[in-house]
Amino acid sequence: MISRFLRPALTGAALIAALSLAAPVWAATVNLKAAMSGASEVPPNDSAGKGEVTATYDSATKTLSWKGSYSGLTGPAVAAHFHIGDPGKNGGVAVPIFTSADKAASPFEGKATLTDAQAADLMAGKMYVNVHTAAHKGGEIRGQVTK
Repeated sequence: MISRFLRPALTGAALIAALSLAAPVWAATVNLKAAMSGASEVPPNDSAGKGEVTATYDSATKTLSWKGSYSGLTGPAVAAHFHIGDPGKNGGVAVPIFTSADKAASPFEGKATLTDAQAADLMAGKMYVNVHTAAHKGGEIRGQVTK
């Protein structure tokens, strides 16, 4: 009598367990953007330069992919980076975009694999992008990366 009731219950439990182990992990692709200007730099500057970056973050592969452009800078771009930093605060370089004047073409694109800490900062709005020139070594134009 017990086996008549116990067998289907155990079969059902085994099926549920098997399905939970085989459940797919859903990756999220997050679309991001940043509008860069001299007014957004810390401290702000009077550069007429402008720029934009569009990016995607794939949570399964931890890959940040980006495309961007800039114009109107005071001189040639010499570097560009993604930095970790809250709005209105400067922070360290997280991901180089380009690091020498000979590679500083606009438009630009690239990708990088983020660490867990970098990904958390990116998703929390604590990452910005900026472009550096000789006249503005700390950054001529900057934009906070947002969803």
